Amino acid sequence: MDDDLRERVEHAAETAALFNALKHDSDAQVGAIMGPMMGENPEFRPHGDEIPGIIAPVIERVNGLSADEKRERLAELDPEAVEELNAEDDEEAHPLPDLPNVDDYDEVRMRAAPNPNGPWHLGHARMPSVIGTYQERYDGSFIVRFDDTDPETKRPDLDAYDSILDDIDYLGFEPDEVHKASDRVDIYYEHARELIELGGAYTCSCSGEAFSELKNSGEACPHRDKDPETVAEEFEAMVDGDYSSGEMVLRVKTDIEHKNPALRDWVAFRMVDTPHPREAAEHYRCWPMLDFQSGVDDHLLGVTHIIRGIDLQDSAKRQQFVYDYFDWEYPEVMHWGHVQIDAYDVKMSTSTIKELIDEGKLDGWDDPRAPTIKSVRRRGIRGEAIVDAMVGLGASTSNVDLAMSTIYANNRDLVDDETDRAFCVREGVRFPLSGGPSVAHPPKHPDHEERGKREIPVGDAVLIEAEDAPDVGERVWLKGFGPVGREGDTLVFTDEDISLVREEGVPVIHWVPVEGSKSVRLRTMDGDVPCFTEPGITEYEEGDLLQFERVGFARIDEQADRETVCYFTHP
Repeated sequence: MDDDLRERVEHAAETAALFNALKHDSDAQVGAIMGPMMGENPEFRPHGDEIPGIIAPVIERVNGLSADEKRERLAELDPEAVEELNAEDDEEAHPLPDLPNVDDYDEVRMRAAPNPNGPWHLGHARMPSVIGTYQERYDGSFIVRFDDTDPETKRPDLDAYDSILDDIDYLGFEPDEVHKASDRVDIYYEHARELIELGGAYTCSCSGEAFSELKNSGEACPHRDKDPETVAEEFEAMVDGDYSSGEMVLRVKTDIEHKNPALRDWVAFRMVDTPHPREAAEHYRCWPMLDFQSGVDDHLLGVTHIIRGIDLQDSAKRQQFVYDYFDWEYPEVMHWGHVQIDAYDVKMSTSTIKELIDEGKLDGWDDPRAPTIKSVRRRGIRGEAIVDAMVGLGASTSNVDLAMSTIYANNRDLVDDETDRAFCVREGVRFPLSGGPSVAHPPKHPDHEERGKREIPVGDAVLIEAEDAPDVGERVWLKGFGPVGREGDTLVFTDEDISLVREEGVPVIHWVPVEGSKSVRLRTMDGDVPCFTEPGITEYEEGDLLQFERVGFARIDEQADRETVCYFTHP
């Protein structure tokens, strides 16, 4: 490595170490610095073997400074980094805004109310991440209520109930209570009957089109003034299933001249001919609409604070009419914008993902190309990395963008130090090898000598990636093995020392032996990639994470004699 490059490595390492130490209020570590630094400076990568030795004394020097000295030095090297730290300091005290009026309640009780019409996509992770964080902050209660009272349009998936609870567990949270709305239908009936007695609801047999015309013109439905006894009788007929879909609905009596037509006499119950998929609920035909069901449940379950999308502002306004009839206090409400996640070609929509699976365009909900929680979990991304990214978005009412690189960076911080290294060559080029040691000994982890070294029998030929192949007369350094020069189509061991890399800039590359290498199918977001890895990969178990040097992290999904399957985690 020439002096200019060495100086740039030291500068980058010092800057990264200062930032890392100040951000985490702890000593910087070589492993935590190496990954991001190499990612941001591709020209450093060929020198991966020697860089730890260069940056170690730099990091040691940084760790010897006081916090004030670190911040002062970072301001000299990178003023923008100090501004970023200052902004993070402000946010870290309260990564989420305080919940309003918490002192008015004995306990903060919040709910996630998933519709179990399929497994969760990544956007769904935001709600449990935030509610779980608030639960921990206020020592409150986290309620999961499955809003599954639509057996037709958003038909529940029987497997989704357990799948969603499993996802919440993966994110690191345990609900205090779990409810299914389809178990509570009789409770909604009782409240509908009470509402009818209060004169707050009426049965309506208008067609949807006819009522819409009346509503939009501010005219009352001709059924609006039915006496409560008739309404009660017709509602009981609804409960008994005497009407078919579309024949009769129960409407909440609001303000037919309200300035917002969406709030005018909205539907509380409707008839659904399609049986519910759950056996315990398949006999019901009269089903509550979400605004009625959710409003009643929020009160009965003691929910104190609700977070919902900004597009659902009308829900609180509709439910307020019901709360006024029953003389209930409405919970505190916070609205937030939608979260958009980059890096995926597939739309983040349960129905879209299901359609692609049904068409065979995705292998399943855990296909690496699918923007789902099951997918990132199978890839080896920890739930904590997702939670930290979601909480970091705050609770703005504006739509927000989340880069997957943020989740990857969080996960890298969590797994880098404990993850062993291995060589993996994608679509390799075969070269005969002449001379050199019979066994290579690269470290299992560059920062942990105590873990020992790998043993790679070299044999008489190696595979290297096409872009790393030297031209005739050029040299490369095979990591853990040593320097080779290309003579014709053969790589010949040259028995030179590491100064070849440091002073002459000879690239350091990864490789695998032809004999004994393991065939691997690397499943990525861009499709499956055939690879070969060093033989030692067979020592690891399914579920273990490895860092394929110069490629990225990967989780071992299946170990088989013919082929090992790995899921690419991230760079």
